[in-house]
Amino acid sequence: MIRLGSNSPTRALILKNFGIDFIQSGGEFDEDSITTTNPKSFCYEATKGKFDELYKKYTVKELPLLVADSVVTCDNKLLRKAKNLEDARRMLNLQSQNSTTIITCMIYKSLNLELIDISSTTYEFDKFDEKHIQEYINSGECMGKAGAIMVEGFCKPYIKSVKGYESTAMGLCVEKLKPFL
Repeated sequence: MIRLGSNSPTRALILKNFGIDFIQSGGEFDEDSITTTNPKSFCYEATKGKFDELYKKYTVKELPLLVADSVVTCDNKLLRKAKNLEDARRMLNLQSQNSTTIITCMIYKSLNLELIDISSTTYEFDKFDEKHIQEYINSGECMGKAGAIMVEGFCKPYIKSVKGYESTAMGLCVEKLKPFL
């Protein structure tokens, strides 16, 4: 059993689907306090900030702690969570018919091990259908997602190619974590 230090239902689903027992305890770290625009640095700093907050609150003697965060980059631009629906539309239009990389950082700490990993998965997308973009935006599913994308949902029919693990793109590279559990 581990403690998932995240409020993400997608990360919880990844652990469940891989048969990893966990309890979920997210934090309140303010990502807006991070000033870097370098995607990998931002992702690491966000993960480390969340980890430090939760590590003070929970002891790894009780349960190992796992924290993760993701960002999206396209055309050398850092795409964080959409601020509003127009921001989501802007990000989706940027990624349409383009190459998009999702970077995920995870920190796992138990009594015997500290694992820090930064992984990335790159997708080549076909052109997104404007009507489908509008339906997706209207659903609100794009909110709270880095880059406003869901590779397991909205983006799936537009994937031309993928390099990397889908779990990384969904927010937690479980394939790299599982051997250490």
